[in-house]
Amino acid sequence: MTPHETVTPTVLPWAYPLDEFYAQAGLTLPTIDQIRGDEMSEPYRSLLVHQKDMTPTLEAFHQDKIHIRALSRNQRNGFYFREVVLELDRDETPVEFGAIKIMLDLLPPGARQLILAEREPLGHILADCGVLHSSRPKAYLRIQSDDFINQALKLEGTHTLYGRRNTLFDPENRPLAEIVEILPPAALQT
Repeated sequence: MTPHETVTPTVLPWAYPLDEFYAQAGLTLPTIDQIRGDEMSEPYRSLLVHQKDMTPTLEAFHQDKIHIRALSRNQRNGFYFREVVLELDRDETPVEFGAIKIMLDLLPPGARQLILAEREPLGHILADCGVLHSSRPKAYLRIQSDDFINQALKLEGTHTLYGRRNTLFDPENRPLAEIVEILPPAALQT
């Protein structure tokens, strides 16, 4: 598989868990290209190509706190799946669309409760609850927006968006969360 391979509507390792939400909804995945991080222009490269949590990165860039708006969710076998939009507190501008699979059983009860309350981003919860973890991006993505992503990010028309497929690991190298994070073109406007 080359870093420039374009794939449309199938299950992709770098689109998980987003691909699972699309399949459950009977939707076709938008066109997703796996790219190298250095192929992204700024500010996308600075916002996505790193091994840090997205929440503090986006809050620093936008100079505002962030909360989530959950679009869909389900729980099974100790995992919590959700699609969310991260929004600025000041005006609810969407700054990220994400699909995430969280291993609840690896988290302390307080963190689990906050996750299920669906208000705070995972990055805040992990920091506030003292959950040690590392962030390891597995792929960088170029996505052609579709109606679903446009609705989530309050966009019209087709847009080229950038994102990443990331995994958060605990100190024992167990995956805490699998995440697809997609930024809107408004990331260019602060």
